[in-house]
Amino acid sequence: MNALRNRVQLIGRLGQDPEIVNLDGGKKLAKFSMATNDSYKNAEGERVENTLWHNVVAWGKTAEIIENYVVKGKEIAIEGKLVTRSWDDKEGNKRYTTEVVCNELLLLGK
Repeated sequence: MNALRNRVQLIGRLGQDPEIVNLDGGKKLAKFSMATNDSYKNAEGERVENTLWHNVVAWGKTAEIIENYVVKGKEIAIEGKLVTRSWDDKEGNKRYTTEVVCNELLLLGK
């Protein structure tokens, strides 16, 4: 059952080209935002579309695949886990962000 804890699967499209960061030692980091869509019918029976944006990061070989094959608008499926981190900004305020750390990637569409 531990394999099911903190597991995220998303299918969506990139909102912009991925940002690729080359780190010391030759390791790569890919960062991008991904949109997922959901819809439901409201009380009046009208269909309502809802778009959610997710911050995604990928490391190593997965980042290399993203660098070579993934661009803005591309539909992909990812699997990973949620990670929340914090830092202090320039004014000394505590800031937080939640990201999906991608460990599996599937290219969809054309």
